[in-house]
Amino acid sequence: MENWTNLYRELARIIQEKIPQIYWIDLWHNQVNFLQDEHPFQTPAIFLSFRTIATQDLGQLQQEVNLQVDFYLFYETFADTFKGAYNQESALEFLDLMDKIQATFHGANGENFSAMRRVSFAPEDTGGAGNLYRISFSCLMQDISAMKPEEEININAEFTNEKEIIYNIPIKI
Repeated sequence: MENWTNLYRELARIIQEKIPQIYWIDLWHNQVNFLQDEHPFQTPAIFLSFRTIATQDLGQLQQEVNLQVDFYLFYETFADTFKGAYNQESALEFLDLMDKIQATFHGANGENFSAMRRVSFAPEDTGGAGNLYRISFSCLMQDISAMKPEEEININAEFTNEKEIIYNIPIKI
């Protein structure tokens, strides 16, 4: 599934370049609900998840995929957001990161995706200290992973006119 690997790497690269405040990028597998069992990671962290919304066959086993990309933003903090909290500014940095994710990806196009737009935004329960929000975007991607690789073969084709001419024409299939 080279397409999915390329998509993940491209999104991770964009996050690293545009949102350097993010210290960890990984695929989502519910890490924040099992912190004691997981490989330790720094926060703020973004975890990516992919879901198919719809597909359209394009021929030759290629599909256009309407894809949902979930960005799980995890920010481990004991800071308080209430008015008058001495560490309110630190706690509100989490909201700034959500704005940066929106600004970075809404309307974005890349080598492996196009027409990215935010479709959902919601808190997720972690059961522990930390903020976790899921910011969902939809985008389009071309999935060519099922396509057969092209092979070049030579087919002898004979074309005649007033003069007899024989051509060897390479055809890719």
